[in-house]
Amino acid sequence: MNWNQPLCFTPHYQTRVWGGRHLEHFFGRTLPDPHLPYGESWEICDRPEAPSVVAEGESAGVSLHELWTNHRVAVFGQAQSTHPSPTFPLLMKILDACDDLSIQVHPPAHVAAELKGEPKTEMWFITHAEPGAKLYAGLKAGVQREDFELALAQGTVAELMYSTEGKAGDCLFLPSGRVHAIGAGLVIFEIQQNSDTTYRVFDWNRTGLDGQPRALHVEESLHSIDFTDHQPALQTPTDNGTLVNCEYFEVRHVPQPTHAGSAGEHLTLALTQGSLRIGDRLLKAGDFALIPAAMDDHARFTQKVSSDAAWLEVRLPPITC
Repeated sequence: MNWNQPLCFTPHYQTRVWGGRHLEHFFGRTLPDPHLPYGESWEICDRPEAPSVVAEGESAGVSLHELWTNHRVAVFGQAQSTHPSPTFPLLMKILDACDDLSIQVHPPAHVAAELKGEPKTEMWFITHAEPGAKLYAGLKAGVQREDFELALAQGTVAELMYSTEGKAGDCLFLPSGRVHAIGAGLVIFEIQQNSDTTYRVFDWNRTGLDGQPRALHVEESLHSIDFTDHQPALQTPTDNGTLVNCEYFEVRHVPQPTHAGSAGEHLTLALTQGSLRIGDRLLKAGDFALIPAAMDDHARFTQKVSSDAAWLEVRLPPITC
């Protein structure tokens, strides 16, 4: 196979009661149904319910799972050759929140094992925000578990959540255990552990697309929430644009042309706005492109096609043992 070019995948679109049609408006997508609300586009995914498959080129039809399993060094680099995960360990999405998402939490690793779920640490990068749109993350100063449980009984949990008004370019890190919600009016790129375990603790008393109340997971949520987590701050980029550098992923925001890593290194480019050329591949806002480790330095040169082009670089930390 030819590894000297970016690999792009066919997205999987997910209907959500809180979704909308911004994937069409901002990213020129053709959604499967002209009327349903789509809240998520799974762009890079190695899960059996939504496997990513290379969209075009010599590797068209090859799944991300096959790349991870059978072409690990060529595509992901020697540094990932001993990674213990049987699947590609990250999941990358675009979220279109036209209504408030549920107040929810993802379980930490030790709790996930007990509850037979999957841990999920994630980050959000806002690409569009309507005036007044809010991010909810963590608890207001002084809120304790007892306050939270009382508010649950009274239906006033949202009043205890710490919130901030979001704007394009903001980034928020959400370690597992941080209670959170995305407010209406936000389009977000989400980078996360490869997990689909979410515990809803409050859902604004609404029904799902089937007209029935959506399931809540109150006991699981209370077991997972970090009640010492108060008023978390947005991420401040470092000098090289790094927004998040944790044990699961590193994400940088890049507004200037450069080389997409160096030969032997794998990363993913996610175009947040504008358009960009890398090698002979044109990428536009909303595109995610996996850069194989075997891609040479010359092919990694990036060139802005539009002056406003900006993108995220997503990397896996190297495995050192």
